[in-house]
Amino acid sequence: MNRRAVMAIMRRDMSVVMQSKAVMIPLIVVPVMMLVILPGLAALIPLLESTGGSATSDLEMMLAQMPAELRAQLADYTLAESIIVLAVGYLMAPFYLIVPLMVASVIAADSFAGEKERKTLEALLYTPTTDRELFLAKLGSAWVPAVAVAWGGFIIYSVVANVAAWPTMGRIFFPTAMWIVLALWVAPAVAGLGLSATVIVSARVKTFQEAYQLGAIVVLPVVGLLIAQATGVMYFSVGLVLLLGLVIWVIDAILFWYGSRSFRRSELLAQL
Repeated sequence: MNRRAVMAIMRRDMSVVMQSKAVMIPLIVVPVMMLVILPGLAALIPLLESTGGSATSDLEMMLAQMPAELRAQLADYTLAESIIVLAVGYLMAPFYLIVPLMVASVIAADSFAGEKERKTLEALLYTPTTDRELFLAKLGSAWVPAVAVAWGGFIIYSVVANVAAWPTMGRIFFPTAMWIVLALWVAPAVAGLGLSATVIVSARVKTFQEAYQLGAIVVLPVVGLLIAQATGVMYFSVGLVLLLGLVIWVIDAILFWYGSRSFRRSELLAQL
């Protein structure tokens, strides 16, 4: 494999992404919402409790519906602390996974469809690389930034959660073992899922918007995880997160195999 050519294409793609407002705006806004604003709202939970807010009552009802094993883990906390741990430590976990998924999908959608719109794809296809090297470079140019944002966001989320909840918790309570596994094991897999699916789609459509909209379908499983936790059907534990990551990595491997075998630059040239 021509690693120098692969790295050159990756650096080029990352440079183009940094200059595109259509790509950079969602890459900034969504992580800030998910990893700064939402965990920061944990600071309002004690206030809601003291004023008898309906949001606190809803969270109390949700807590009562959680599996017995989770309620047992929260037994040593006060009600206000339990609500914070539930919201920040469990309910927000699927939202966190949306970040690497979204970052990878946005960049991957720009990988081929964006090249077509900018009329730069033809020059790229004539570079001295194999089809597999080109496909791998496109994957890497989306996966590396997505994982970097996920890991950097995890650190920011941890700081914001502890600072915001300090008046109630009075100690550092985050991250938990489950979140560490989620960030290090599942987040890179989720990024791989988003970019693999979106790159395959991006190579077949003509515009960035088409690729992004079709690729966004992969967010539905994450929404399902959120609903399952909110309704008490399941909750994220270390074991479940390890299993979830393994399943996603297997799906990633299948998509990568399919994408690398089906990718043909001759087909892309025919679309120009």
